[in-house]
Amino acid sequence: MTERNGLSYAEAGVDIDAGNALVERIKPAAKATERPGTMAGLGGFGALFDLKAAGYSDPILVAATDGVGTKLRIAIDTGITGGVGIDLVAMCVNDLVCQGAEPLFFLDYFATGKLSVDDAAKVVEGIAAGCRTAGAALIGGETAEMPGMYPAGDFDLAGFAVGAMERGSDLPAGVAEGDVLLGLASDGVHSNGYSLVRRVAEMAGLGWTDAAPFADDTLGEALLAPTRIYVRPVLDAVRAGGVHALAHITGGGLTENLPRVLPEGLGASIDLNSWSLPPVFRWLAETGGLAESELLKTFNAGIGMVAVVSADRAEDIAAQLTASGETVFTIGRIAAGEGVTYEGSLL
Repeated sequence: MTERNGLSYAEAGVDIDAGNALVERIKPAAKATERPGTMAGLGGFGALFDLKAAGYSDPILVAATDGVGTKLRIAIDTGITGGVGIDLVAMCVNDLVCQGAEPLFFLDYFATGKLSVDDAAKVVEGIAAGCRTAGAALIGGETAEMPGMYPAGDFDLAGFAVGAMERGSDLPAGVAEGDVLLGLASDGVHSNGYSLVRRVAEMAGLGWTDAAPFADDTLGEALLAPTRIYVRPVLDAVRAGGVHALAHITGGGLTENLPRVLPEGLGASIDLNSWSLPPVFRWLAETGGLAESELLKTFNAGIGMVAVVSADRAEDIAAQLTASGETVFTIGRIAAGEGVTYEGSLL
């Protein structure tokens, strides 16, 4: 074959060797996420998973996909990127568990203009950490180096989670008037509303390295606290019985996410005095001049997951979740009507 003295792919901006180096770098992190059902490591054209080996006899698969949103902008600007990998997993697996599904495996998509093996590895190692917390195997992914598509240092993420449940065990199921709402505390803003967060920081004249007005960290560090992963404690509660529905409180807040799991003719009545608004949300509301209604339909406001449970099991389920490390509040009940109604005040 005749050789020509022309351009190489590397000279065009794509370094295949760097991509291969990244795969080798992240293999130990991915291997640490292996669980029953995992069949092969990274590097194939596709990833295999054995549902029978995972313990399922008549499984229904459940899939979810998500990203991290403009929280990435803060991570990129500060260089604190490990936590967004956890965010990526959390946003997917917390949705899966709301269907009653156990997360089984996860795939990621990492896109950048110029691949830095060290920077990308930090993100993927964060993804692996999130997978371990959720009990899901990191079985594959894609790294895309696309010159001209992203400014220097920028990257984007997408995540894909697949879970399973036995046929007939899906949620929501049996939601009824009088059911109790248990709110599980969030670990901060999680991964929604960051376009508004960034706007409030700009209004306050604060940079990411300035002291956070609501915490002992810098503003960037405080706002990059990873999304809490609720999977294992919540699945244990579901298996114990009495959980009728679960709602992951993401974009849309309590106002828009709770109605997604309620049957027609039933609404949620929430007592805002039943928990204290975390300092980060109070700062956002006061600095940005946010109305309480805006706060409740944009952010989680301190409640990252809601369990709708039968009244006669509420005390036991709350105790079980507390013993698993969750902070639990009884925030309201299911009542006749539509949507979410509030009494009391957070602000």
